[in-house]
Amino acid sequence: MLVDGKDRLPDLLAGHGDEIAGRIGLPLSLLSELGAVPSYYLRYFYEHDAATAEQRERPTRAAEVAGLERELLRMYADPALDHKPELLSHRGGAFYSEAAVALLSSLLGDGQDVQVVNLRNNGTLPFLDDDAVIEAPARIGGDGPVPVPAAPLAPLLRGLVAHVSAYEELALDAALRGGRNRVAAALLAHPLVGQYSLAEAMTERLLAENSQFLPWA
Repeated sequence: MLVDGKDRLPDLLAGHGDEIAGRIGLPLSLLSELGAVPSYYLRYFYEHDAATAEQRERPTRAAEVAGLERELLRMYADPALDHKPELLSHRGGAFYSEAAVALLSSLLGDGQDVQVVNLRNNGTLPFLDDDAVIEAPARIGGDGPVPVPAAPLAPLLRGLVAHVSAYEELALDAALRGGRNRVAAALLAHPLVGQYSLAEAMTERLLAENSQFLPWA
């Protein structure tokens, strides 16, 4: 994390490490070893059993969001409502609207500023196929996003990124061409599945629950 050419990450972790680790749900020692402040999504991979145990003790996130949206729609039906409900902050996706406006502004106005977007890899991460989709800083202008050169990923993170990308590639193949074996292969490739018996059981359940939408199932 460079600011004016100086690495500020050690100072950040020294001064606010416990707070950051608590928000992400990962130990401070791991953040220090990674040399980064990762997304909280990393907890699902590196603290999988703990995250799963917590989810089993409360309603699913989908159920929570459905309840929030029912309440928000009830509030929006009130013509006297003239402010953003505080409840909206619990919905997730905060600041997406601002990010979308900033992106459109730079695309249409040739802003040439750097934003984090999803785009084709095109050699940015050399261990992935060119047509893999990555989320990375890119310079945004009238000709579209141009990835900012990225430092090589350490083997630990490189392995996780490649693992998830392989799942995405196989899942896309299953979606486009169908077939039970393709579905099972995609699930087996996912780092949160990774067990043959579990992938097989999940495949059977997915196909049974969604057979009306799958003419080949």
